[in-house]
Amino acid sequence: MTDTNAANLSHAFNYLSQVLVARIRLHLDKDSRPQAEELPGLAFFEDGSAFANFIQQYQPSFDEYVTLLLALVPHVQPGLIDSLYAEHLPEKGLFSEFGGSRDNVNQVFQPTGETALYVLAGRDLDRRFSVQKLFSVDHWFAVNNIVLLQPAKSGDPYFSGRLLLNPDYVELFTTGKISSPHFNSEFPAQELLTTLEWSDLVLSDKVRERISEIRLWIEKNSTLLLEWEMAAKLRPGYRALFYGPPGTGKTLTASLLGKYTERPVYRVDLSTVVSKYIGETEKNLATLFDKAQSRDWILFFDEADALFGKRTGVKDSHDRFANQEVSYLLQKVEQFDGLVILASNLKANLDDAFLRRFNAVIPFSFPDVVEREKIWAVCLPEGVRIIGHDKPIAYLALYELAGGSIVNVVHYACLRSLGRNDEKELLLEELVAGIELEMEKEGKVFRRVIDE
Repeated sequence: MTDTNAANLSHAFNYLSQVLVARIRLHLDKDSRPQAEELPGLAFFEDGSAFANFIQQYQPSFDEYVTLLLALVPHVQPGLIDSLYAEHLPEKGLFSEFGGSRDNVNQVFQPTGETALYVLAGRDLDRRFSVQKLFSVDHWFAVNNIVLLQPAKSGDPYFSGRLLLNPDYVELFTTGKISSPHFNSEFPAQELLTTLEWSDLVLSDKVRERISEIRLWIEKNSTLLLEWEMAAKLRPGYRALFYGPPGTGKTLTASLLGKYTERPVYRVDLSTVVSKYIGETEKNLATLFDKAQSRDWILFFDEADALFGKRTGVKDSHDRFANQEVSYLLQKVEQFDGLVILASNLKANLDDAFLRRFNAVIPFSFPDVVEREKIWAVCLPEGVRIIGHDKPIAYLALYELAGGSIVNVVHYACLRSLGRNDEKELLLEELVAGIELEMEKEGKVFRRVIDE
């Protein structure tokens, strides 16, 4: 077995060359017979390469296979089509029916929709209309964001737009894998990674049960849709709302869901996506969801209040556009075929119409004293001793802090300890000082707990 695509792509482009030569000959002979009948059937090496796996997964027809190769060839063998034309049309030159564009730095021939139509159908109108279906929004090319037809310039023929192969698939068909995207203006998301385990996360039994339902959807959704034939009855994807105070485990839960189901989790800070310019928020969201479609990603929208908090009664144009942004996000969320998690501090920021769109609405409540004891026990370094109290964890748990704040307190006290010596000893007074700093940060009044 090999993981290189070279053997399959060499074979594929040789096959494409046969198709193009057959169409050129038919063109010169003014023959409208479909060249597919004169070519061998589709073939590829089952060598375990990414290209082979793609072909096995989608089982493309002849038309789909040729169109895919036409979209790929400028990225891998940009001179292939020009060399064929030079060999077979040395005097006549390229016919206008073949379409194509050279609107690029190197003037390389780039196939257009017209190229695919003429190569596959010639002048046969019935056949051309059949090939056109490859560019419809419900074809698997578009649904999975693989091959798209670039919109034609104003006034130009409809199919004069270039065939665009998703850059992810260019990378997949060449290097054999798709790299993780980097945070930028077009992809305002960062991958969430964690070294923690489920045992490090303290949640109530009720919340754990709801989280297990999400894990079950991730693991069994394909069986439900395909084997149980529920695809026509259920909306794609799964939508969950996590709401509760900061530091209660919403982000860590999303990270662990990805870790244990082997799916990348991308955190989207909606406060960075929302734009003051009309229409820009929708554009940012569209780019993000297009990138994530059919990738088995988990999208975690943090700070959802940045957008949902703007939904108001329509008093002016700004209110109207704010409401449109919320509606657009929910529309994209409902169309997404993967798991989307929205995190909000306040459930009150979402009205009932929104809540009905979620499969799961899960409260992350402020931990009670028993849960805080568990969090302290999990957060403290293994083998550490706390000087200054005979039952330090029970005492520390009396202070009302969320899990994220407890982590910060432990971090503060550990650094203070290391500043004195290298022994694993924490002073209770320094832990309490860290608690006071956290409460000040949250705008709370610190009152020392009297130990009875």
